[in-house]
Amino acid sequence: MKIDSIKNGIVLDHIKAGKSMQIYHYLGLDDLDCSVAIIKNVTSNKMGKKDIIKIADTMDLNLDVLGYIDPDITVCYIKDSKIVEKKHLALPEKIVNIVRCRNPRCITSVEDTLDHIFKLTDRENRIYRCAYCESQKSKYY
Repeated sequence: MKIDSIKNGIVLDHIKAGKSMQIYHYLGLDDLDCSVAIIKNVTSNKMGKKDIIKIADTMDLNLDVLGYIDPDITVCYIKDSKIVEKKHLALPEKIVNIVRCRNPRCITSVEDTLDHIFKLTDRENRIYRCAYCESQKSKYY
């Protein structure tokens, strides 16, 4: 298999094996008009297996989405075939409009214009709670 390197764009590396398609859909990469390569189950010394996504264009990424789905992802920005910036992610303290509150009594189920805001309450177990009703949204995976 031959996957070319990209000249300008973004590489999402160290994705937990099997998570690349969720990231692809959450970021709306199917709407892009550039090449997007998804490489699944790549052998990794650190992780055993990992996924990689290569995007052959620059774009604004929602790093909160990436950090929420998999905080171990490395985001590499490529220019002229060289890495010009590398970001290591972490769990975001707050996520907005990434997930919806499932509590039928929550104000967000009645008020369509309210943002769905969740705050990180337990970093170790990756637990988020709704900012309005305190309902738990446990880990993504």
